Amino acid sequence: MYHNLDHSVHPDMAIPTFRASFSGGEHCGSRKLERKPSGRRRVFVQTESGFVLGLELDRSDNAHTVKKKLQLALNVPTEETSLNFGDMVFKNDLSAVRNDSPLLLTKNFMHRSSSTPCLSPAGKDLQQSDQSGPIVVLGFSNHFARVKELVKEIVKAIRIGIDPIPVHSGLGGAYYFKNCDGDNVAIVKPTDEEPYAPNNPKGFVGKALGQPGLKRSVRVGETGFREVAAYLLDYDHFANVPSTALVKVTHSIFNVNGGVNGNKHQQMEQVSKIASLQQFIHHDFDASDHGTSSFPVADVHRIGILDIRILNTDRHGGNLLVRKLDGIGRFDQVELVPIDHGLCLPESLEDPYFEWIHWPQASIPFSEDELDYIGRLDPFQDCDMLRRELPMIREACLRVLIVCTVFLKEAAAFGLCLAEIGEMMSREFRGHEEEPSEVELICIQARSLQGEKERSSYEAKAGDIPEFQFGFDSEGENGPIPLSRVVESVEEEQEEVEETEGKELSASTDENTDPTQDGVPTILKPPVLLKSISAGEKSWRHVGVIHKSGYLAGTSSGNRSVNEQLPASASFVKFTDLTEREWVQFLENFQTLLCPAFGNRKLGNVGQRHRHRLGTSCQF
Repeated sequence: MYHNLDHSVHPDMAIPTFRASFSGGEHCGSRKLERKPSGRRRVFVQTESGFVLGLELDRSDNAHTVKKKLQLALNVPTEETSLNFGDMVFKNDLSAVRNDSPLLLTKNFMHRSSSTPCLSPAGKDLQQSDQSGPIVVLGFSNHFARVKELVKEIVKAIRIGIDPIPVHSGLGGAYYFKNCDGDNVAIVKPTDEEPYAPNNPKGFVGKALGQPGLKRSVRVGETGFREVAAYLLDYDHFANVPSTALVKVTHSIFNVNGGVNGNKHQQMEQVSKIASLQQFIHHDFDASDHGTSSFPVADVHRIGILDIRILNTDRHGGNLLVRKLDGIGRFDQVELVPIDHGLCLPESLEDPYFEWIHWPQASIPFSEDELDYIGRLDPFQDCDMLRRELPMIREACLRVLIVCTVFLKEAAAFGLCLAEIGEMMSREFRGHEEEPSEVELICIQARSLQGEKERSSYEAKAGDIPEFQFGFDSEGENGPIPLSRVVESVEEEQEEVEETEGKELSASTDENTDPTQDGVPTILKPPVLLKSISAGEKSWRHVGVIHKSGYLAGTSSGNRSVNEQLPASASFVKFTDLTEREWVQFLENFQTLLCPAFGNRKLGNVGQRHRHRLGTSCQF
């Protein structure tokens, strides 16, 4: 276990000081994050409707000249638009843009409806603007060597007339690309054909790229980035994630919607798209079609470790491929291959879905090799690597990665097994109401401690330090108060809220006002914090039976809408509003609260709450 950070942190040295706790990480080298552009650069600009145009940039080009080129090529106005690259919105200077970067052109004031056709320039304009090949890998990492070999095989097959075929399962658009022998070698998922995206081929349309998608904290058009991130974070092929890369791919097979309700505008023109390309894994079945008794403990553990790090909100039997191992002495032995990581790394702490929680392998303690792997993880180097390889990944996602990895490292060092860790990260349902997980409650307490310290500092500067009674004390005689006290406070306060709900609605407790007393800010109790965090949102109060996996468990989607497929989740904890100094202070508070929380879980003191969760989709 790494050292606790109980000393004061100077604001200018905050990040390096906290990162020193992870200096033992060995998985990722420390290289500079930015590459200075040299000479001409090629970028691929994607519009909100999904169309991709390749442009060559000169040193003199800026955001204005790029938008002017787009206006000439697409014959559409671009005055009220912005060029985006993840969290970055380019005002004018494009010096930070690397070669082969995918940029997103979004409208500032006008929303493009799903009925707007995807406009394409003339063929001569395409030829003049984009001289790239049929498939271009958008990345420089050596990890993409296998994908580049696949691309060569696919391009050869396309040139001799072997075309890809669409995948009919799932809610999003996906395509099997083949080699010269006609075998599937890769699966390509265009970002503009995801559920809700403008060119979704199965009728699930209605939003522009960059807007909240199936998960509120995962934006439309950004699941492909996450597929690649999961592969890059799977160091040493530990969890067996197939080779994955972000690509620009051009072909006539892709879908372009030209009308409402998903009606296709059939055309055989070449269409360029930004997509994830993943190696196709030949397998015998998926985990939902097979009993779990034959699954290797090591495979379950390794996949679970990855899922915890990346906060996978979509791990079910349907995206765990099962391959039989042939050979002498391997009778009835299988290996697991995890796929479909597009709903990992959300922008805020979401409710994950870990189907392996229900499997007996998850209750077996970690092996020494697994503990060694966990101990060598360095979330800060992970973030540096992702910023370098996938600079469009948002900082909010990276903060979630840090919190989850810190939690995993501390929990494993404390002696918790995979199932216990997964349960602490998973939310519960009481009646029809979704409640925050134990990890979220720890985060809420860490934020409260941070607010208490800030208030104490404010009062010390003011020279007037009155006594206040908080919802829970941050310190007891023997250190921080255990999580059970927080949970009990939440439950007691919730009962009071339910009894006096009518009075509270008429009282002066407007959630949009600043809660103060005599002009001095007070610290909210945990349940009040939950109410303020989800102010105006009732999405976490689901009516009726809630299916945690919805379409994700491999069920038929039928004619139901996307909203019916996957219920929206509340965001109890967000990190986007924290400054760098506040973020480091939060991490210190979070780490301090973990050991007491783990101890109470081992003693069975965490509220003795009963879990109401969806069972496994696998057969036994």
